[in-house]
Amino acid sequence: MSKRIIFLGPPGSGKGTQAKILAHSMDIPHISTGEILRRAVAEETSLGKKVKDFLEQGDLVPDSLLVDLIRERLNSEDADEGWILDGFPRTIAQANFLEELLQEFQETRKVVFNLEVPEPVLVERLLHRAQEEGRADDTEETIRHRLQVYHDLTEAVIDYYHEHEDHDLYSVNGDRLPEEVAKSLNEIVMVSA
Repeated sequence: MSKRIIFLGPPGSGKGTQAKILAHSMDIPHISTGEILRRAVAEETSLGKKVKDFLEQGDLVPDSLLVDLIRERLNSEDADEGWILDGFPRTIAQANFLEELLQEFQETRKVVFNLEVPEPVLVERLLHRAQEEGRADDTEETIRHRLQVYHDLTEAVIDYYHEHEDHDLYSVNGDRLPEEVAKSLNEIVMVSA
């Protein structure tokens, strides 16, 4: 069973929810770049000040700021036995960095999940989440911009993993009840190398 898992999928596809469920059941850390960055902004850390404008505009945070964050987090003691990455990599450059980092750590085999959800459902979910959580950065315009950024930059990462053989890529229907998606993911993890 692989304990190095990457979640891909557009904003609102349920990556965070599913990553948390799986991390809890496997007793490995859930590493969400979005949560780390939002916390840094809220705490007004030096990283937070640098990324605040990117987050508010719905743009991707530059690789130069993210790669050090990921290197440090994957090098933490609690990640020795495995981890779940949620929100990274989002670009080909980030995927290449991650490959190099994992070779450095002598960890190459991993499972990559791509959660697929129709765009109208994504917009509805994100608008609902914005209302529930009071997220000022989640207006419909920003949501649509984030989805376009995802299509422009992150969809290529799915092709990248499709072409590399040192991992298993699974596309999973994320437009179901969370517990149904979780059951599918768990079944895949149990049989993965």
